Amino acid sequence: MKVSAFFIILASLVMASSCKSLGDQKVVYLAHTLPVTHPVHQGMEVFAEKVVENSQGRLAVKIFPDGQLGTEREVLELLQIGSIAMTKVSAAAMANFAPEYKVMGVPYLFRDRDHLFNVLEGDIGEEILSAGSEYLLLGLCFYDAGNRNFYTKNKPIRTPADLQGLKIRVMNHQMSVDMVNEMGGSATPMAYGELYTALQQEVVDGAENNPPSFVTSGHYEICKYYTIDEHSSIPDVLVIGTKYWETLTEQEQGWIKQSAKSSAQAQKIFWSDNVAECMIKLKEANVEIIYPDKSLFAEKTQPVLEAFSADPKMKRIVEKIQVHE
Repeated sequence: MKVSAFFIILASLVMASSCKSLGDQKVVYLAHTLPVTHPVHQGMEVFAEKVVENSQGRLAVKIFPDGQLGTEREVLELLQIGSIAMTKVSAAAMANFAPEYKVMGVPYLFRDRDHLFNVLEGDIGEEILSAGSEYLLLGLCFYDAGNRNFYTKNKPIRTPADLQGLKIRVMNHQMSVDMVNEMGGSATPMAYGELYTALQQEVVDGAENNPPSFVTSGHYEICKYYTIDEHSSIPDVLVIGTKYWETLTEQEQGWIKQSAKSSAQAQKIFWSDNVAECMIKLKEANVEIIYPDKSLFAEKTQPVLEAFSADPKMKRIVEKIQVHE
């Protein structure tokens, strides 16, 4: 995908201004696609606060939310050429650059939330974050993006058999496509911005996402069945371009790393609080919340895990995750 000339020019102007010191303060620019009300954005606000605090005002972060500087893919490519310093993207987007991130999308690989973050905040997580450096994209930390669940308009999903014949919108992410197809549905990749209308017009029968996204998108106004099957837990990633990273001093890099780790801990609390609020809102909107037998869904997706593990490199990471406490 080519980055549009508009975004290159805009981002170059932004980056040029970011390289100028404001007095003794250096400003780092961080662009992402989420609204300011999102709990992941709130985590990035903590990151910005911690950078100022840890550097005693010598380093600062300016955040550009709401896709002001482009889509996830466009901004990642701008990081690679050094036109933007930082971004936040889904691990699924990073998987298009660094294959190690693909492991995050393996259905039912993580036993629960504690297992997920014990892995992400340990040696395995650091290995995955560092893997992007080969592609000029250094991961700093993971942000909680919750568990993804099915939601449908006309038919509740209680077992995998209920997915038969249903068109389910998924991300443009091969493992998500394979997962839905193995469960018996018809995976339909589609841009997120097109989904509300597609649900209204029954171009698709449903989709899958976490509670905050289900609520903030307004999709719960159309889809009145929400199945908490928790098929995947794809986190978000705070990323810095290595071209910009290498312009920082070792001390400045330390401030950024420390601030990123602190923000990740704060963001997990923001996320949990937001999920609780969203679940209350869904019940008030008369959305039926379904808690199925997850083992039925996990069993149907075993071929996805087996196919992924055919690659010896990926198999090694999977096995390390499976035995991790």
